[in-house]
Amino acid sequence: MKYKDEKYEKAERGSTRILPKTVLLILLCGLSFYLGGLYCGKNKLQVNDVAKAGSSVDVDNSPQAKSVSFPECSSDYQDYTPCTDPRKWKKYGTHRLTFMERHCPPVFDRKQCLVPPPNGYKSPIRWPKSKNECWYRNVPYDWINKQKSNQHWLKKEGEKFIFPGGGTMFPNGVSAYVDLMQDLIPEMKDGTIRTSIDTGCGVASWGGDLLDRGILTVSLAPRDNHEAQVQFALERGIPAILGIISTQRLPFPSNSFDMAHCSRCLIPWTEFGGVYLLEIHRILRPGGFWVLSGPPVNYENRWKGWDTTVEEQRSNYEKLQDLLTSMCFKLYAKKDDIAVWQKSPDNTCYNKLSNDPDAYPPKCDDSLEPDSAWYTPLRPCVVVPSPKLRKTDLESTPKWPERLHSTPERVSDVPGGNGGLFKRDSSKWKTRAKHYKKLLPAIGSDKIRNVMDMNTAYGGLAAALVDDPLWVMNVVSSYAANTLPVVFDRGLIGTYHDWCEAFSTYPRTYDLLHVDGLFTSESQRCEMKYVMLEMDRILRPNGYAIIRESSYFANTIASVAKGLRWSCRKEQTESESENEKLLVCQKKLWYSSETK
Repeated sequence: MKYKDEKYEKAERGSTRILPKTVLLILLCGLSFYLGGLYCGKNKLQVNDVAKAGSSVDVDNSPQAKSVSFPECSSDYQDYTPCTDPRKWKKYGTHRLTFMERHCPPVFDRKQCLVPPPNGYKSPIRWPKSKNECWYRNVPYDWINKQKSNQHWLKKEGEKFIFPGGGTMFPNGVSAYVDLMQDLIPEMKDGTIRTSIDTGCGVASWGGDLLDRGILTVSLAPRDNHEAQVQFALERGIPAILGIISTQRLPFPSNSFDMAHCSRCLIPWTEFGGVYLLEIHRILRPGGFWVLSGPPVNYENRWKGWDTTVEEQRSNYEKLQDLLTSMCFKLYAKKDDIAVWQKSPDNTCYNKLSNDPDAYPPKCDDSLEPDSAWYTPLRPCVVVPSPKLRKTDLESTPKWPERLHSTPERVSDVPGGNGGLFKRDSSKWKTRAKHYKKLLPAIGSDKIRNVMDMNTAYGGLAAALVDDPLWVMNVVSSYAANTLPVVFDRGLIGTYHDWCEAFSTYPRTYDLLHVDGLFTSESQRCEMKYVMLEMDRILRPNGYAIIRESSYFANTIASVAKGLRWSCRKEQTESESENEKLLVCQKKLWYSSETK
């Protein structure tokens, strides 16, 4: 994880010669003019007053606001994912499906256009009905319906897709499948398990069912040409993100998820030195559970349907068991098609890795920070939890919902972090969330389901909104202080990301985007228009953005927002600070001119 120090001013040691005041003034004015032209030329935007401080004015109606203009992308970009673009896959290798990982376009190849919705797009069905149905025209992909209809993933009925809750390994429905899992893992019932990850998620029916049981799941699947699994999940209102375990670490900190799940996800767990399972080990909390259903579990009864031999499947199961044992997993429970392993809750098991030079996989050395997870290569070695962390194991972590407000042990690992700061941050966001609801009454209603806090610290906004019918993807900048472990320790979910690049999701997947000083903190790295074009790509039509920024940037942001066809108004913060303003924006629904 890369760290960026707080901004500071450095005094320059200049010449001791005293200049006349008039000459000094001319020099300063000239320098100010030059730097101002340099900045404005880079962004090609004219900054004007949107509204007087303390007032609420519709930016679109303000004659002072001059916006840039962005053209429409062509209609074949309606499901455009810049960093996982199938149009570019031929440029990358097929080994370990590398082509499905993130490969972002260079600056000169970035799209500067507005991604259109599909023809006939409608406002999504509202939660909780959306969990079971969505508009066909919003995700118009028949291929997955035809290929998976016999497994009851989804089916098309008139203008809608219906999600019966089926799956390859749960023919009796996902609820019956999770019921069996809960019988094997009682910790799923009492608040011990709160966060989970589903690798190879399908249409996220497993994660959707767990929401009703108080467990928050990140559903993970790669981008593909036809299935659009992650897009279906988010259209349903279920947390999901584009991703694949291939050659790079997943964008999550170590020791974070309480449970990981794979239902016939077809990941070759024992190949390539076991790197895929080692990555699950890294992100799983000590004492956490790994659940596998499908090959080679229950091979004795299932092998005939897997186009293999019983001997081959027995060998695969034994290899898997040996690998899990070598990285300090123990078989916890097993019944029918489901097997559950538990990661060792303490470090004594890992001592053999240090004492045995021939141990395989070996213990990772200390040169790679365990939480480094942004374009970080996978390595075939075991990341051993730090012995300093004595309260991050699942048994020591407070049960949900108490853990939401308990000060996590890892807050002290954040530069300047401590319990007092954590408590003040929580209190601050309670006040801010209350103010946001006054400015945007849709928060807390069924109009807002999928929320992203684009640059959180400790997940304070998500914690303040926890009782509302929504979920929050907490994003921590890959260049900021590493606070994401604290977010997970609270029982919330999130990911690392660099906003100079596109986010790993489909277009039109979030109802509300929240920004807190992002443009101020990243202004030296990321050009504003590209960040806002990305916000427009992932925001649903009629969705909202709350942008909290310095007064210096607020007017420029409003100008770009007008070019995005957003309707914005400028508001005071809850403290009525002159140095900070709020922009409350709504994205308009429009259709491509190609379909008119």
